[in-house]
Parts: sequence; structure tokens; C-alpha cells
Amino acid sequence: MTKTPPDTNAAIWFAADGFDPGTKGINGRRVAGESFLRGFFQHGNVAEFVSLAHGSGDHATFAAMASQAGVDQPLRAVMLHLLAQLAPTDVVFFPSPLNARECWRRAPHGGAAWAISGITHTTATRAVMEAIFEIRSAPQMPWDAIICTSAAVQSSMRSLMELAEEHLAGRFPGAVLPTRPLLPVIPLGVHCADHRPDPAMGKALRDRLGINPQDVVVSTIARLTPDEKFDPFPLFIALEAAAPALAEKGGRFHLIFCGQFRDAIWPEAFAEAARRLMPSVPYHHLDGGDAGERKSTLSASDIFVFPIDNLQETFGLAPIEAMAAGLPVIVSDWDGMKDTVTPDVGIRVPTEMARAGEATHISLRHQGGTDSYLQYLGQMSALTRLHVGELTAALERLAIDPELRARMGAAAKARAESLYDWRVVIPQMQALWGEQAAMLAHARSKGGAQVAKLDGARLPTAPAPDLMFGAYPSAPAPNPRRHLRAVDIGARPDLAQTFALRRYAESRRMIEDPARLQAILAYFTGNEAAGATVDEVAAKMRLPRPVVARAALWLMKYHFLTEAS
Repeated sequence: MTKTPPDTNAAIWFAADGFDPGTKGINGRRVAGESFLRGFFQHGNVAEFVSLAHGSGDHATFAAMASQAGVDQPLRAVMLHLLAQLAPTDVVFFPSPLNARECWRRAPHGGAAWAISGITHTTATRAVMEAIFEIRSAPQMPWDAIICTSAAVQSSMRSLMELAEEHLAGRFPGAVLPTRPLLPVIPLGVHCADHRPDPAMGKALRDRLGINPQDVVVSTIARLTPDEKFDPFPLFIALEAAAPALAEKGGRFHLIFCGQFRDAIWPEAFAEAARRLMPSVPYHHLDGGDAGERKSTLSASDIFVFPIDNLQETFGLAPIEAMAAGLPVIVSDWDGMKDTVTPDVGIRVPTEMARAGEATHISLRHQGGTDSYLQYLGQMSALTRLHVGELTAALERLAIDPELRARMGAAAKARAESLYDWRVVIPQMQALWGEQAAMLAHARSKGGAQVAKLDGARLPTAPAPDLMFGAYPSAPAPNPRRHLRAVDIGARPDLAQTFALRRYAESRRMIEDPARLQAILAYFTGNEAAGATVDEVAAKMRLPRPVVARAALWLMKYHFLTEAS
């Protein structure tokens, strides 16, 4: 593969929580993150892969995932507190929507030091809503971007920014607001080859569950919780209503839910509701944490359903995976599925939500902390209608027409491969990163306020301790030119023993290496009663003055140093 210049590359802001469902638990965000990273490793046209992380453990996990994906390009690890080492990479890919913390992290290096490229997953959380507001007053730059995975999500991001700007304009009349970040629509991707059906696995599952050849299997693969994904009752009702039409053809429906339950109350609640609401339709639950069961489910199915009614969902990866498996899909007409499911590949069932003024109290209770996030989602789901009559008609139409299912399934497979495979999506992301890098280059050439560095001591969200807490101590540390001398410690524990007793290592944030502390103390000790100044010791040891000053404060704290008389 021909290597492109680094201006279409992005360093990956890596934490296992965003990319590793195997160890951190399965959820949509992590599954999408792991899928993206594998796609980037396989299809990224880059000379090197760069990871950004807080610690060596995350860098090691990134490297292990790269190795598993067969990466042969060099890997480069950059610590997040040493971002001056990021160059020549100009873009940082952040696995969530853009947030103010990342803007402030960049500020001491200059607004044009690098561009930030975030991506939407769930956008209904209070944290995300507040983050979008905060970036409009943070040092966010016009070359930053929030990748919106659907047109509906792009609209919601614009709404949040308009509301933020409306407030700020009223609060600070005449203030000039910064240019918004880029808001491109780029879908999530899948590895289509992973979802090719296995007829033998499909037959084995149908045999295991007692499903006859003339029966129609309707399935979904999802997190099984009505608070965060979908309420199954409308689907149960629709399947029971559609069952007579299939019975006339000599078959019956089987419903497979392949997923994991978040809460212990739901397995029995789902099963009981299925018995009561669709007595004519056998209900089967399979473990969605088992990759074999997921593969078997897609291989055994005739129709894939995704009846989402929840604000938690923003794109809908599962229908894309089903399309890649060659299945026709029935989905709710909801957010990302408005983009992904066209009439040739499936059927979108109309939805409706509370009108203006009818649910404001729900959002206010969530914002104020009276209601939890799950309560907020659950209440809004309860006020979101999935048209049961239209869902019934869709199930009937596909159930009794195997030729239509075959045509839609073939079209679905072709659509998934042409639009949603990572080999197609990754180049779109790299094109965005290239656009961001070009904007950076232009800004750097012009200079001005946007590229200026902010004083790291004066960041309003993280001022230097001496600035914010200057009134706390009796006085700041005295002039570094004062003379300090070593203290005769007698029989009490020495420096190394004191350091170990204090157990600094357990916090994983040691103020200084004990060996360096010992070396600095030795310089003061060598001057005996006359002592030495911080500046003198720094010069002799060829160390930065702040390093010696911090060490001297620690040594005075534990009375290894004191003022010379």
C-alpha cells in the first residue's frame, strides 16, 4: 500500500474503556471503538500508528491490538502529558464528542498545535450535553471536528450549539463567539466479512431450538434493557398480530433475542411478557456475549428487527451487521437508521415522540439530578411510539414472501459492503483529518491570536496552585536564593526509609524519584553549615531550577533541610 504523508493521519487518544469490550464489558461505544481501531489498523493509509495515553498500560494494550490486527507499520507512543512530542502528526482522534478538557489540554501549546477530531456515540447524557456547551466557551478552534454518525445526530449537535450560542449572546452582549467545529457526517463502519452467514451454524441453531424449515425466524442482537435500548412489548404485540398470516402458509414465527441483560429483573420480565403478549410465537434468548451465538443467530434468521425507541441509540450498528449477513431488516424510523435503511433493503416503521412542552419536566429533572440517566431514558422511551400497525404489516409482508426477503437481503449485503465496510469509511475519516491538517497549516502561516499559546499557569479551568491557593499558606516559599543546610537526623529513618514509609509509590504519582532526592540532598549536605541556594544546586547539578525547588520543599517538609543560620 502506498503511504500517504502524515497530514492524513491521526494519533489515537487511547483508553481501554473506549476500545476494549473484551475486558471492559460489551456496550455499543466499546464495540464500535474496537471495530474502528481494527478497521484503522487494516485500512489506514499511514506511515505509523500513534497512540496517546495516560500510562504505559494503555500503550501496551494498543500495541497488543495492533499486533493482533497484523500491523507491520511502526508504532509510536506519546504520553498525554508530553504532547509536544506529537509532531509531525497534526490531528488527535478522540473517541467521544469533542470536550472542553481536550481544548484546554492543547491551550498551553497554542490553538494550532494540533486539531481534535471527536466522534458521537450516545449523545443523550448530561455529560455530553454539558460538554457541547462548554466547548463554545473553551479554546475550541474552527479546525476541530465532531464526526456525526448520522444526519439526525448532526442536527442534534447543531441544536445544542445554537442553544449555547443563544445563551452566551444574551449573557455577554456583543461578545464574538468562536467559529463552530466542523460537523461532518461519517457513518460508523463494520467488518462485513465477519458477518457472512454460516449455513451449518444456522441449521444447527434452528435444530437446537426446534425451528422447522417453513418457520420464519425474527431476531435482534442488542443490549436487552428497555431503559437503554428498546421496549420489546410493541414487537411482541406485532408478532402475535402477524402470526395468523404466516400460519396460513403453514409456518410460524420464532423470535430470538441474542443479547445480554443489564439488570437481573429483565430476563424473567421479557420472558413473561413474551408468554402473555405473543402466545403463538416461541421466544428464545441467547447469550449475546458469545460470538458463536451471535454468528449463529444471524445465520439462522430470516428477518432482522431493531425496534429502537430510545434516545441512547444514535446510529444502529446491529442492522448494518445484519445487512452484511444478507438479511432484510425491519427497523424503527429513528436517528441513524433513517440514513442506513433504504426501501430496497428493509422497512422503517414510523415513530413519534412527545411534542414541544410535553416532556420539558423530564429533561429538567434529569439536568437537576432528581432523575438518573436511566430514568430519563426510560421515561422518554415510554413517550415514544413505534407504530404497531405498521410493524405488524412489515412482519406480515416479509414473512409470507421469501422472494422479497431474498431480494432485500441481497440488496442489504451490497449496501453494507459499498457504504459501511471500514475499507470505505476509513478513507472518509482520513480525508477529514487531511482537511483539518490543511486548515491548521493555513492558520499557522497567518499567525495571530488563534495560534497563540496560553499561559499554562493561568488556565481558568486549571490554574497553577500558587495562583489559585496563594492565600492558603503563611507565605509562598521564600526566595530561591536563601541558603538551606542539611539537618542532622540522628537515629530517625533516613530519606529512602522515610520515602518508603510514606508509601508514595502506591499513589502512582511520586513527587520525585527518591534517588534524585538523595542526590540533591547530598549537594546541600556537602556545604555543611553554610548551606547552598536552590539556584546554586541547580547550576551545579545542571537541573532545571523548578526541579530542585520542588525537591528542596519536600526535603524541608520531612526536615532533611532547614534554613542556614
